[in-house]
Amino acid sequence: MIVAFSVSPSGGDPDGGVSEAVARAVRVVRDSGLPNSTNAMFTNVEGSWDEVMDVVKRAVEAAGEGAARVSLVLKADIRPGFDSGQLEAKVERLEEHLR
Repeated sequence: MIVAFSVSPSGGDPDGGVSEAVARAVRVVRDSGLPNSTNAMFTNVEGSWDEVMDVVKRAVEAAGEGAARVSLVLKADIRPGFDSGQLEAKVERLEEHLR
């Protein structure tokens, strides 16, 4: 499964910046050892249901340190029989059509 998610804490930093909190969340994902990528809007992570949801939970907790609340947006691609390698393979299939 691939999950794309974003976290945004609120009520903590009086300047309203969230980059430090988001960096804590991304660090959790990168340290997980699961395939992942981060772009301007989402962090993508690939693995089994239990692996991915554990990482998302820990990332939300990390982002929420010192915040009154955390907003989570999550989108999942649940595709039985495709256990790994789809984070890159999906993009490769798209690029093939663009050539």
